[in-house]
Amino acid sequence: MQQGIRRLMALAAVFAVAFGAVYLIRNGTAGLTGLWPGEDSSSGEFRREPFTLPSRPPLELGDVELLARLDAEYAKLTEAVVPSVVSIDTAGVRNERWPDGLGRQRFRTVPTQGQGSGVIVTHEGHVVTNHHVVNGQQQIQVTLHDGKVYPATMIGEDRLLDIAVLKIEGSGTKFQPLKFGDSSQVRRGQLVFAIGNPFGLGETVTQGIISAVERSLSDTQRDLLQTDAAINPGNSGGPLVNLQGEIIGINSAIYTPDRANPGFQGVGFSIPANDVKDTLISILKRGRPIRGYLGVRMYEGGLVVGVGSGSPAELAGLQVNDVVLAYDGNQIRDTTQLINLVQRTKIGRKVPLRIWRGGKEMSLEATITESQTTVAEVPAMPRGKTRDMQAILRAIGVRVTDLATQERIRGLSGALVVAVSPDGLAAGRVLPGDLIFAVNESRISDSTQFYLYVSASAAVQVTSLHLVRQGQEVKVDLPVLPREEVAVPEEKPDLPVLPREEVAAPEEEPEAPKQ
Repeated sequence: MQQGIRRLMALAAVFAVAFGAVYLIRNGTAGLTGLWPGEDSSSGEFRREPFTLPSRPPLELGDVELLARLDAEYAKLTEAVVPSVVSIDTAGVRNERWPDGLGRQRFRTVPTQGQGSGVIVTHEGHVVTNHHVVNGQQQIQVTLHDGKVYPATMIGEDRLLDIAVLKIEGSGTKFQPLKFGDSSQVRRGQLVFAIGNPFGLGETVTQGIISAVERSLSDTQRDLLQTDAAINPGNSGGPLVNLQGEIIGINSAIYTPDRANPGFQGVGFSIPANDVKDTLISILKRGRPIRGYLGVRMYEGGLVVGVGSGSPAELAGLQVNDVVLAYDGNQIRDTTQLINLVQRTKIGRKVPLRIWRGGKEMSLEATITESQTTVAEVPAMPRGKTRDMQAILRAIGVRVTDLATQERIRGLSGALVVAVSPDGLAAGRVLPGDLIFAVNESRISDSTQFYLYVSASAAVQVTSLHLVRQGQEVKVDLPVLPREEVAVPEEKPDLPVLPREEVAAPEEEPEAPKQ
């Protein structure tokens, strides 16, 4: 009896297994859902789908060996460089001016905050960043790769180069610096990496190439490196590195047509490492940047339009209307090139000059001194006309300065009005803060062109100034200057000369778009 029951159960088990096998063959695993309560596929609810995930990649690493090695080397480079890059957060206050409706100006204090990047360049914890990242900020703190936060103090600054040197207040901390590379060896097409803190997101690495070298944006700043590595607001002050992880530039700015909402457009700029290193050493050794000074103002084509009194240029015999052909053996292409060469010259060095005067070439020698000039000045005009032209400019009563590098990078050009004499011809017509971009339908790029064009026009015709005021284009006509006003005494007080940093630095910084 018991043996019969066991045989029956064995047959039932065999039947069940056979039935299940046939069911699975016909319906697959999805058919099991119908056997469980609540999962009836006929209910219209979720129905499980059959799926099979791939177990192998399309290619093996051996099939793309070169790319695999490149990928690993990119990661290795990043791991070596990122620990030396810091995020910078700043806080401070600034005075804001606004009209009260009664013809008076009132002031109020407005808190400011900013973000940027920097790179550790010494074992002692010195950090290089952009000047515009920390300019005017009372509190500076840096965040290291490991998340530790330290306060920092400013050791020195180079406003023209847009470089600041900070010191991390982390006594006893071991810092990992990056080495400076030789930026004179940088070539177009070279692979580079930009590291920084875009939009405050933290350490970010982007890769690109050098798009151009010796890119000039301003006649007061040295040539820059151009790259297509993505740089955004917050990247300012971070390093641009080569394949060895050496600093070849400090990311400074980006070109963007939208001033209000700056964003990367494929064009970024970096300050060459050689210039940064020179400034760093000067600041650490002497507390200030050291740059050469010749004391000459030139117009397009190397034409000398002004020579500073007692300057190396005057002592060397350089005169107005001379054309500078070569400086220290370098053929002069434009004003910017000469400025760069002079600023890089060692103080006290005697430099040969080749000039064109009166239809023939001449050779002079100038002893370069240290530059002390930080103000915007009215350029001296050609001899024989200096008194008349200076009188015209004083009678008009407008003082302008060149745009900051940040403004030029954003696509702006012209001259910024910084002061208007209350008894000058332009009083009530031109206002401080106006951006003059054309004189008599001729576009101007800087303060020198403004002074030259206006002084040549105002005494003989109505002079039209095209300017931007509060975002709107405005045309202002200055009436022809009365003949008796041309003879304004030379000793009449000039308009106030304002420090460049007070008129050229955009208040809306901390961050360049000057990145």
